[in-house]
Amino acid sequence: MNITVPTLLLDQEKCRRNIHKMAAKADQNNVKLRPHFKTHQSWQVGEWFREAGVDRITVSSLRMAEYFASHGWTDIMVAFPANILEMERINRLAATIKLHLVAVNSETIEALAQGLLHPVYTWLKIDTGYHRTGILPTDHGHISLTLESIKQSVNLYFSGFLAHDGHTYKQTEKAAVQAIHNTTVSALQELQTKYKPHFPDLKLSLGDTPSCSMLDDLSGVDEIRPGNYVFYDLTQQHIGSCTFDEIAVCMACPVVAIHPERNEIILYGGSVHFSKDVLPQADGSLCFGRIVELTESGWTAPKEGIMLVSLSQEHGIVKASDAELAKYKIGDLLYVLPVHSCLTADAMRGYTTLEGEQLEHLSGLLK
Repeated sequence: MNITVPTLLLDQEKCRRNIHKMAAKADQNNVKLRPHFKTHQSWQVGEWFREAGVDRITVSSLRMAEYFASHGWTDIMVAFPANILEMERINRLAATIKLHLVAVNSETIEALAQGLLHPVYTWLKIDTGYHRTGILPTDHGHISLTLESIKQSVNLYFSGFLAHDGHTYKQTEKAAVQAIHNTTVSALQELQTKYKPHFPDLKLSLGDTPSCSMLDDLSGVDEIRPGNYVFYDLTQQHIGSCTFDEIAVCMACPVVAIHPERNEIILYGGSVHFSKDVLPQADGSLCFGRIVELTESGWTAPKEGIMLVSLSQEHGIVKASDAELAKYKIGDLLYVLPVHSCLTADAMRGYTTLEGEQLEHLSGLLK
């Protein structure tokens, strides 16, 4: 490979292994796997999921749904509160695929009921503790009112209750992740018990990579929707979702300057390439990426004594020990594991496999 600019490398073998591992776990728990494709946003990577038996997916926008629908996916959930200003786009999609939308209030349901021309499968988002959005599981009045509006609609079909435990990302202990998961499953099951007499086919959908990766027992719901596990990253390793060896993407960045007096290496690779997500360290320092070495079969575990510690728009600053600093010269490439692979992939707009194959990313296409 002739790498001259910041490039996102993808280890296809690790990626496929991550995909198959989660598919096997879903099978073992007798739950459906509806992976979130917002992490990779690539139809080529999507085909690896199909090879693992996946037949339904999650996305985060209607544009993403259109992209994957154009590549043969026919059962797609947009796991973001439905935007009623995109009604025309919703109707185009609903005419061709089994489209699932998420609602977090009765106003959205009323607008969909008036504007839909084709059937849409609707999920109510329940706020189980993340407090980003959703209806509280104890707000039975709001839930009942919303479900009644769905029931009276010609083109809305109630699929069930959905939750995302984003607060698992703040944990680093399996017991804490387990406690969050148990609380959420219990809350969803209580709602299922209450409303199933009126909606016999009511399903429960839950998804976050820490829970789905760390916990063995994922029963109690009908489907899981993890996404980041396809690549993993330093955040997931810090939480305990994965090992360093399971991180399937790595940035290659040219060295453009070295400052021995400060023990710093300057990279062509900044926040427009990595994003600005950061991982605070135990000693109070900030990590924007960990340095690895490329090998014939991939890359090593992160090296000690060297770390990406600062990002501006195009620049990355690496702090290195004397021993590590001496190993590099201007014109070399440094290889960096990202803190948040979803945002890095979106920023980089494409991938290069270790075999040199170019894979596309939705954000790399014309908007």
